[in-house]
Amino acid sequence: MNYETIVLEILERKAILTLDRPNAMNAMDFTMMRELADCFESLHNEKDIQVLVIKGAGKVFSAGGDIKMMLASNDFSDFGDIMGHISRLVKAYYTLPMITVAQIHGASAGLGFSLALGSDIIVAEETSKLAMNFIGIGLIPDGGGHFFMKERLGTPKAKQMIWEGKVLNGEEALSLGLVDYNVPSGTLAATVDQIVGKLLASPIAAMLETKKILHNAKLAELEAILDAEAKGQTAMRHTKDHLEGIEAFVEKRSPEFIGK
Repeated sequence: MNYETIVLEILERKAILTLDRPNAMNAMDFTMMRELADCFESLHNEKDIQVLVIKGAGKVFSAGGDIKMMLASNDFSDFGDIMGHISRLVKAYYTLPMITVAQIHGASAGLGFSLALGSDIIVAEETSKLAMNFIGIGLIPDGGGHFFMKERLGTPKAKQMIWEGKVLNGEEALSLGLVDYNVPSGTLAATVDQIVGKLLASPIAAMLETKKILHNAKLAELEAILDAEAKGQTAMRHTKDHLEGIEAFVEKRSPEFIGK
């Protein structure tokens, strides 16, 4: 299948999915969200693929949701469609019958970070900038961000990280447990290749059965959180703080929030 915003390569037992909007820092617009959902759902039928690597074209993994798309649309029926595609892609990605590896360089922020956190293995370059930074524009995490942060950090630390919206480098993210590998600049692709090679030389059928058992046990919770995020994000889109956050971002100034 041909896509506009992503590229999928299938190489025997391995597949590589590239987020391919480099001129927009691989920000996820409506088309990319829909294509990711379609792609992940179709990959469920690829019985020979056992490892999927996801990475970004150009200088970053993904800057998150497309701010220009947010500015262009005040139609909340459109926003409902967007949240629907986000839920589709997250559920399809989380339940993939293959080991997923996120290869992160540059920015992995907002929805882009949520997507990365949904991976089984996360490899980040030391100079990466990772942030669950929805708070900066008066929004809450979506894409299962609450679920994946809680899974990696526990509830108290997840709340703190979400509220702060702090930008982390690879070393800081590793120390918190948000990524699994922190690698020197220039070694990311080679490290991921080594990890994938080791996986494919392992009894990967047993590994995938473990993933299936653990993820199936958590699926209902993920679905409930995705539903709650969709409702909560819709509510936050109506706030004055969100409007101020977007305007401040565009105008490159500090926002003045009022808590409404």
